[in-house]
Amino acid sequence: MSDRILHECGLAMIRLRKDLDWYRNAYDDPFWGLHRLFLLMEKQHNRGQDGAGIGTVKFDMPPGDRFLERLRSAKTNPIERLFDRAMEPANRLSKNQLRDLDARSLKRRVPMLGEVLIGHLRYGTHGGQTTDACHPLVRRNNVASRNLALAGNFNLTNAEELHRKLVEYGLHVVGDSDTQAVMERIGYMIDREHNMLASTMGEGSFANLRGRELAKEVSRQLDLNRILRKATMDFDGGWVLGGLLGNGDMFSCRDPAGIRPAFMHVNEEVVAVASERPALCTVFNVQPEEIRELPPGHALVVKRSGEYSVEPYIDPLPPRRCTFERIYFSRGNDRDIYRERKNLGRNLVPEILREIDGDLDHSVFGFIPNTAETAYLGMIEGLAQQSRDRAVEEILGLVESGRATREGVEAALRSQPRVEKIAQKDQRLRTFITHDSARKNLVGHVYDLTRGVAGPEDTLVVIDDSIVRGTTLRESIITMLSRLRPRKIVIASSAPPIMYPDCYGIDMSQLGRFIAFEAAVAMLRERGEGDLLEEIEAACLAQRELPDEELENHVRRIYEPFSHQELCDRIAGLIRSDQLDWDGEISVIYQTVEGLRDAMPGFTGDWYFTGDYPTPGGLRVLNTAYLKWRRNDESRAYESSIAPQEGGAGVSSS
Repeated sequence: MSDRILHECGLAMIRLRKDLDWYRNAYDDPFWGLHRLFLLMEKQHNRGQDGAGIGTVKFDMPPGDRFLERLRSAKTNPIERLFDRAMEPANRLSKNQLRDLDARSLKRRVPMLGEVLIGHLRYGTHGGQTTDACHPLVRRNNVASRNLALAGNFNLTNAEELHRKLVEYGLHVVGDSDTQAVMERIGYMIDREHNMLASTMGEGSFANLRGRELAKEVSRQLDLNRILRKATMDFDGGWVLGGLLGNGDMFSCRDPAGIRPAFMHVNEEVVAVASERPALCTVFNVQPEEIRELPPGHALVVKRSGEYSVEPYIDPLPPRRCTFERIYFSRGNDRDIYRERKNLGRNLVPEILREIDGDLDHSVFGFIPNTAETAYLGMIEGLAQQSRDRAVEEILGLVESGRATREGVEAALRSQPRVEKIAQKDQRLRTFITHDSARKNLVGHVYDLTRGVAGPEDTLVVIDDSIVRGTTLRESIITMLSRLRPRKIVIASSAPPIMYPDCYGIDMSQLGRFIAFEAAVAMLRERGEGDLLEEIEAACLAQRELPDEELENHVRRIYEPFSHQELCDRIAGLIRSDQLDWDGEISVIYQTVEGLRDAMPGFTGDWYFTGDYPTPGGLRVLNTAYLKWRRNDESRAYESSIAPQEGGAGVSSS
């Protein structure tokens, strides 16, 4: 993706199923679990650069010793910083101490050493770039099983409503983020579960339990599925949550539509959870088939005893797994994602051939940025197949006509896609100048150009993951490619045009920044149909008090008058800079929604392309985004509500 869009958060969890001495003997490493957590986080570092945090629960610590520890950092390279701090006490121990100290003594010497661990990688859309905003959040209590360390990858569209309910419960909530709302809701339900169990244990066989023995039995009988069901029953959004209780219980739960991703690995040594499957495959050296997806609407619960279960905890919704995870956010070394991205590139081939008039001899193919390489490979394979098919037909024609010669066959086989490394990004270049004209000049040099690979008779075809805002294309990529003086530049997007805001985890909520929206609005005004924008505004305002089942997507009316091709053509005009000193043609090809679904049929979370939101909160955020755009309000649609008389939902992010 040439435009920078922030990633979704990453989650990592480790539950050791053996005692620490076992790992010391089996792997010669008493810190084996802590090292696995580090690797899981490093293998998912793409999911958040704004901060990180780790937490651990230590079993069997005597009264007076800490059993729940946490470290967080919002500084540069936070993962390295965290684990340097975590392992610093261990580095001071001698080899004899590492070999001879019992597990409890080791945990005292190395505070982050424990049996249950959680890690989180953060990108921030709410709460600032501070350590306090990093996960895990911790809720402390003198009763071990009432302590909670919580982290997650989520956005809730109804955070304001949840905060109001918490106040109605009699809680004094500090902060206004959805993270805080989730933390307080789960903590409140943990307290209620404790109170309910304690009250029922005063009878029958538990009538004689008092003090520590009663607390121990309550801890053993805590029903985390029941707690999560009550805590999340009115959540609207997408989420994967992970939590550690101070008693050693662990859970991870996924939203009922499966919007956010979660995977798990279980064997006799460990229970592990991660946001991406390849991280688990690499860290534990297992095949993809050994990694299970946490099903939508299900919770993985591991009790202190080591028993685990995967069961539904909330009423399911139709699955709507996020397609942007597959197109861009998740790392491409997942087997299935790799195939899907190649399919996306391959599905663009018919339109590309049409755009270049089938002339492979005078077309040069490349990709920008590096994350588009897999789609590029699929595109090249598709073009090569088309070339082979055409060559076969030509050769058969020569044979049937009796005109087959060696020269003729060689000529038929000669036409192949011209594959070139047209450009690559200079990772070291920083646009530190803030003056607009000077900065734009620098941005044009972010990519290094390979000169001599194309001439004035050639068409340059460059594939991108997705064209969201078009800013980098206009200010950098098109300017850079034009220096080769080609006849024509074709920009192909492996994703369909982004037409609607996301509110479930991706930082794409400002409607006016989408180049597809900009293009549709411009065409409406050019046709003299600008009054439609006011009609849609009135319709959005009229929905502020409607029940969920009556909400409609009125913003889609902006796009309905235009075909897919008309939108592509108008965007091609918008990405052409006024400062461009090259008069060649620019074309844009977007993936169709049908092509997207063909490439990844198991993933139907496409609301940013179609406006078909999986929850009512999505439509409320869409209304807010549109009303903010109408008022030139540049804030995110989920940071806060617009003016009270205009309604709308406020959303914040983990």
